[in-house]
Amino acid sequence: MSEADPRYPRVSQGRRMLGVLIDWLMSYAIAIGFFVEFGEPSMGAVVFLTFTAQYLLFAALGGATPGHRIVGLKIVRFSDGGMPTPLQALIRTGLLVLIITAITFDQNGRGINERLSNTVLIRTR
Repeated sequence: MSEADPRYPRVSQGRRMLGVLIDWLMSYAIAIGFFVEFGEPSMGAVVFLTFTAQYLLFAALGGATPGHRIVGLKIVRFSDGGMPTPLQALIRTGLLVLIITAITFDQNGRGINERLSNTVLIRTR
């Protein structure tokens, strides 16, 4: 087994999960505020689509979702530490919403969604 990459210290799973939880709750609030009433049968699908859209948008345009920013995380390219490209954000988001790809990790703490998109989460503070 190879050693962890020293350029990117491992981000704790708690911090990652807290960021996703914040993004999910924001998506929940947006869905209820703009699209559906609380308890409607379609609410789960609307929350899921809102989460997916906001994650993709913020990852592609700013390198961090609101939840990431709140907990001090940022998405960067693994190869050079630069901003992720829109394609990388799309791959990362698509695989993240499959959940299982986001909870399997390598020695650098990167999930399959990060390895296949060539991205990594780093701490900003």
